[in-house]
Amino acid sequence: MSTRAWIAFGCMSALWGIPYLFIKVAVDDGVPPAFVAWARVVLAALILLALAWRAGALGSLRGKARWLAAYAFLEISIPFPMIAFGEQHVASSLAAIIIAAVPLFIAVLAIRFDESERATGRRLVGLLVGLGGVVALVGIDVAGRSDELLGAGAIILAAMGYAAGPMVFKRQLGLLDPRATMGGSLAIAAVFLTPFALIDPPTAVPSGDGLVAIVVLGVFCTAIAFVIFSGLLMEIGAGRAAVITYINPVVAVGLGVAVLGERPGAGAIAGLLLILAGSWLSTDGRLPPGLRRRERSHTPAAALVEHP
Repeated sequence: MSTRAWIAFGCMSALWGIPYLFIKVAVDDGVPPAFVAWARVVLAALILLALAWRAGALGSLRGKARWLAAYAFLEISIPFPMIAFGEQHVASSLAAIIIAAVPLFIAVLAIRFDESERATGRRLVGLLVGLGGVVALVGIDVAGRSDELLGAGAIILAAMGYAAGPMVFKRQLGLLDPRATMGGSLAIAAVFLTPFALIDPPTAVPSGDGLVAIVVLGVFCTAIAFVIFSGLLMEIGAGRAAVITYINPVVAVGLGVAVLGERPGAGAIAGLLLILAGSWLSTDGRLPPGLRRRERSHTPAAALVEHP
């Protein structure tokens, strides 16, 4: 890898590792989860749509409205507010560990919806190991505390959305320009989220920390991160770029400890190790399910890697 690629890789590991920290800052500042998600999505949509328009790529979305809507609902409209809601009740590091299980949930959904990605042999062992990590995490660190169970449940729902979204992308949107696809999906998600943001707006103007958190989430962690990741994919391919999936939660846990003073329990540490090991095994130690064939066919794959 070139120096440029290593810099981009480092930026992506940070940009998709820090959202949990800034989501926690925003919700702890009193910003409602739906509003956090809506504001973040609007900012990112404006930037990516402008880039897609400048590149003349928006025309590629013709005839794909319903699939864009399905992808926007599963990949953005469910996960973004659910993670923010969950972080009202659990630590940012725990949220990141649960989201790290997305490749495992993809493997579970593939049992029913994608025969080509069904887990057998080594991949099945990895799936069971990783799901055991989720059980350890919830059973040891969260069990018995109803509010934390509620938060963990919301984040698991978000992870399921992140797992279902790539299946829609893979079948219907994989050949489109990725800037247009993500910009259009974010715009549709903004429409979905607007009623919820209006129902529960902030009761006061967020503090400086809250406003900075929302801007960082929308501009850096979503829009700019996607642009950098697309460039990284072009330079090093999806296989190497997908390793970010395994680094993000480690970055998130480290930030939660260093910045927010979080102290992950034994269940969280055991869960993280088992989830990462299981994800590695269940994806053949190479790529998240649904990404392998995209790399061979040289079609856009950026949206198939979950972004927090």
